[in-house]
Amino acid sequence: MKILSQNTAFGGMQGVFQHESEACQCDMTFAVFVPPQAISEPRPVLWYLSGLTCTHANVMEKGEYRRLAAELGLIIVCPDTSPRGDDVADEKTNWQMGKGAGFYLDATEKPWADHYRMYTYVTEELPALVAEHFRADMGRQGIFGHSMGGHGAMTIALKNPDRFRSCSAFAPIVEPSTADWSAPAFEKYLGADQAAWRAYDACALVSDGARFPEFLVDQGKADGFLDTGLRPWLFEEAIRGTDIRLTLRMHERYDHSYYFISTFMDDHLRWHAERLV
Repeated sequence: MKILSQNTAFGGMQGVFQHESEACQCDMTFAVFVPPQAISEPRPVLWYLSGLTCTHANVMEKGEYRRLAAELGLIIVCPDTSPRGDDVADEKTNWQMGKGAGFYLDATEKPWADHYRMYTYVTEELPALVAEHFRADMGRQGIFGHSMGGHGAMTIALKNPDRFRSCSAFAPIVEPSTADWSAPAFEKYLGADQAAWRAYDACALVSDGARFPEFLVDQGKADGFLDTGLRPWLFEEAIRGTDIRLTLRMHERYDHSYYFISTFMDDHLRWHAERLV
């Protein structure tokens, strides 16, 4: 593992690292904030999954999580959103497909299947690396994310309820199989048979029997993607009649940006900390 940068912040360490990924068949970059408490004891791990067009750096530079993460003693891990490199397939004029748009799934269709195995990367390969190199308590893990990353966090939690104790999301794509900015990508990554898409769709997973105790979702009412891409009310409908609890907070005047995310970041960190004790 190569250290790209390390900086002290709030008594902890903000690092950026690179390693050769077997899952994605390329070099992958990720960020980790280690709180000061990790000097003396293993600390809970909170995974943050970013949205379309982002890298690990967006939340690291604009998410404003370090002060409270240091206070609460949370390790924050921020993976990239896709494989990278000259040999990695891409659609350079399409921000909803290819590099920066991995959708946290394992692609099965060529040419994407060669590198786009983000589900395996985030759920298997990177956790093993974090467990090996950082003072992480892998028995206490939470996951959250924004937009495409909110989709990733919710689907990963639903598929791994024994691993994660908490899950939350900022403006998640709750039903990507029918959303205008994700369905075309799903077809290219997974093929035309929409039955395969259900494994990466929060609403479909719930319909097919997947369960997770509770979710916190914050959504801005001024979000330009709300009505066609995000549609949190669909998840409300999907969990009706189940024992899944949802706290959905709709906020006037807030949009899809990191101004929105940073405003409610503390709430999400405290939500997870309460469940990771």
